[in-house]
Amino acid sequence: MSSNEAQNRSNVFYSKIMLFGEYSIILGSMGLTIPYAHFNGELGFINKNRYTDLDFAHRSNRQLMDYFQYLEDLNRQNKLPKGFNLTQMGKDIEDGLYFESTIPEGYGLGSSGALVASLYHRYGDNHKQLNAGTESSQIGWLKQEMAVLESFFHGTSSGIDPLICYLKNPLLLKDQNTITPIGIPRYDVQPEDAIFLVNSGKQGKTAPLVQQFIKDCENHDFHSRMTDEYIPINNQCINTITTGNLEGFFPALNELSLFQSIHFQRMIPANLEADWQYGLSTGEYILKLCGSGGGGFILGFTRHYSEVKKRFTDKGLEVFPVYQTVKT
Repeated sequence: MSSNEAQNRSNVFYSKIMLFGEYSIILGSMGLTIPYAHFNGELGFINKNRYTDLDFAHRSNRQLMDYFQYLEDLNRQNKLPKGFNLTQMGKDIEDGLYFESTIPEGYGLGSSGALVASLYHRYGDNHKQLNAGTESSQIGWLKQEMAVLESFFHGTSSGIDPLICYLKNPLLLKDQNTITPIGIPRYDVQPEDAIFLVNSGKQGKTAPLVQQFIKDCENHDFHSRMTDEYIPINNQCINTITTGNLEGFFPALNELSLFQSIHFQRMIPANLEADWQYGLSTGEYILKLCGSGGGGFILGFTRHYSEVKKRFTDKGLEVFPVYQTVKT
């Protein structure tokens, strides 16, 4: 790979998938998130060596103008990350800066996170010092800076989405203060084992669903159910998949899917409810939320990928592989 090719690749930021921990990380559970290169984005300039949808590019540029004004307000309040080159960003926006992205918005794949990661890479003062080998304390500091920058898009932000998009490495969230890069074992997998996404065909809206979940947690019974039942199941899914214990993983995953089908019903897209129950009753596959839900993508796990993909595509639903065993 040439130096120019390496540089161009470093400017591309991937989408993310939270395999486990959606909603429960608000209550202190573990989380596991991975980069997903199938969808990605990078900064560019309108009409400069690019062939693109001009309407999309101009909309993106206008969004960046609004975002820039938000960052100016943060800067006046001394809340902007130190060293962030806001002056150059403003000049670049005037010169036609936009975010060329294939990441669908409102689909749980971190579209705003990838944008923030791109901007931090271009205008942040300390980005060259940070990568997947960065110490946990520095990752925590980076997460805080990312949270400030992403707050424009969701009102509040944990910083996790832009963090995973920026580092381009699976991250294990042991708790809200301990985040470490991790590898996920791939031994003992079979040719038809796969993790996949199913497209519900409509956008989801994160903010109202998260706000409702927080309100639900004010109910003692629901909060207890989350902490006593759901979080242990979630953590077991993470512990088993990160140690390659597939025999323990699938039973835990089935419990998690069943819990979500009962207690997170409003987050499950209506057109996938029957498919969700079919997976639970047959064991051919298991579905769970991907992000906040309400629309966007649903995440699936199976040991019969060819059959499962055909089932969904025959119904007119898009399926994207996240991880699939390479057949030899």
